[in-house]
Amino acid sequence: MLQPHREGRLLLVDGHGYAYRAFHAIKGLSGPGGSPTNAIYGFIRMLGRIRSEVAHEYIAVAWDGGSDEGRLRLLPEYKAQRPEMPDDLRCQLDAIVEYLEAAGIASFCKDGVEADDWIASTAKRAFENGAEVVIATSDKDFMQLVNERICILSTKGRETEFLGPDEVQEKLGVAPARVVDFLSLAGDSVDNIRGVEGVGPKTAVDLINKYGGVEAIYERINEIQPARLREKLAESKELVERNRQLVSLKQDLDAAWDIDVLKPRECDRPGLAELYRKWGFKRMAEELSGANEQQGVLF
Repeated sequence: MLQPHREGRLLLVDGHGYAYRAFHAIKGLSGPGGSPTNAIYGFIRMLGRIRSEVAHEYIAVAWDGGSDEGRLRLLPEYKAQRPEMPDDLRCQLDAIVEYLEAAGIASFCKDGVEADDWIASTAKRAFENGAEVVIATSDKDFMQLVNERICILSTKGRETEFLGPDEVQEKLGVAPARVVDFLSLAGDSVDNIRGVEGVGPKTAVDLINKYGGVEAIYERINEIQPARLREKLAESKELVERNRQLVSLKQDLDAAWDIDVLKPRECDRPGLAELYRKWGFKRMAEELSGANEQQGVLF
């Protein structure tokens, strides 16, 4: 378990990321009325596990409000390759938010605001106020935020891993401060962002570690060998600059850093019990009824 931080710790959760994981991890679960409940159940269990791993004074779950208009202007096909959210998942999202409200956990969503940008802005505000931040996500874009007091909690199955600066360097081959440069050169297929032709992850890492960031690479482009790589980089300068704007997370949005908003509220036990009964979560209802009032984490 990650022990308490002297200035407080904020746990930020990628809502859609964990909802998708829960939906695909559990199959065939439905409530008494026949509606699917697999994502609800899995999300609650996953969130409980995360909270048991990270001692925290503040917590928030962020949800995507749609793609950022600025990014869409730069690249109309931004994220366009992603399949539509399954109807059986979509119909469970409001219920997950209902759970968070009853559990006393802040939840944020705004039209046209990507969860990544809200999380980045909130993390920056918390960092500036001296707090430590843990971002629960599997999205590598967040690696650009990692520093001595901002880390990523990555989960795979039942395994968890904390990614600080050293772990990012080991996984990607570049330091967190160079993640934007890495993605700008190599592209990001998850977001439908094309990189420089002929520049894959290994070549991007080699270029960055030899020359520095994108600016330094283009300042010394005449030194780059082989000639074909130099030519492709020269031809793609505008594409790389566009990519930098696409992959850089916004850190200047109006973001909450207010104890009254982000500090977990006392949970509504009768409300939670009613939700569990409605969804047919008998074991969760039993755990709730027998839970110690001081436990703080309900899952």
